[in-house]
Amino acid sequence: MKFRRLENLIGASSLEKLKNSTILVIGLGGVGGYVVEALVRSCVGNLILVDFDKVEITNFNRQIISNNKNLDKYKVDCFKERIETINEECNIITYNLKIDDINIKDIFNTKIDFVVDAVDDVKAKIAIINYCLNNNIDFISSMGTGNRLDPSKLTITKLDKTYNDPLARIMRSKFDKRVQKKITVCTSIELPLKVIDKSFVGSTAFVPSSAGLLIASYVVRKLI
Repeated sequence: MKFRRLENLIGASSLEKLKNSTILVIGLGGVGGYVVEALVRSCVGNLILVDFDKVEITNFNRQIISNNKNLDKYKVDCFKERIETINEECNIITYNLKIDDINIKDIFNTKIDFVVDAVDDVKAKIAIINYCLNNNIDFISSMGTGNRLDPSKLTITKLDKTYNDPLARIMRSKFDKRVQKKITVCTSIELPLKVIDKSFVGSTAFVPSSAGLLIASYVVRKLI
């Protein structure tokens, strides 16, 4: 049995909950990709995956789906193929879509138990968070993982408790304090490092991936 070791840890009833759960992951990059990987290997039975992007050469240092075979292919297609090689019983729905506050309702056409926001676009994050808050859907939102080297500085907290995170600072400015206390985030307390070329963000193989695994652990623990 593929998930015997997990069942030995959490029990048969909890494993069954995971099999019957539906999780929406929006953004399949350095963070979201590892969220998906961990959820698939945790026996989650239904996944809805959303991303509009293709695999690019600059993804290779941190994104689990990135390899020469997948270069220039849509990420949602690559993940569907990968998931089917791990757990063929997992039901997968994909949307090759860039989320905004207009089209977001189109992906919520089935019962969703948990939402993972792993996009880096501020407008999309606001749309996702507002939709989940307004519809009482459990969610977690990933903040910044770029320009950092220490995965041990990652933590899960509420948006109003974040610091040393430029993306979280922007997100705090979009919600009042009362709402911030309702928004669960994965954030790094490590001060972002100064990069050599300021025209793009630096990244590693270990900080985004660790954030993804931390988020997946949070989701699984909440579900069971």
